[in-house]
Amino acid sequence: MIAEFVTFTHPDGTTRAEIVEGALAVLPRWRAEPDLFRKHFLVSQDNRQGAGLYFWHSLEAAREAHNAEWIAEKERQTGAAVTITYYDLVLMLDNETGSVVQPE
Repeated sequence: MIAEFVTFTHPDGTTRAEIVEGALAVLPRWRAEPDLFRKHFLVSQDNRQGAGLYFWHSLEAAREAHNAEWIAEKERQTGAAVTITYYDLVLMLDNETGSVVQPE
């Protein structure tokens, strides 16, 4: 399993309400990804830095979802570079359910 951390900068003056509205608008796209099993939408306290934390079944699926076309569109929307970092998911703790997942 792969954890993918995507970061970008919101345009000046972007409000939290606009960020939430944008996140809600893209939910159907991410729900349709069969190899994505979790996504977190993140924003800094000042609304400038945005991030997505994705959990994928494979690196190939992550790279396909965030391909050059997606990156170019996000950079066009924000006017800033997108950074993507991949991690192997070693262990996942969920305190709400009391579960621990250790991927093979």
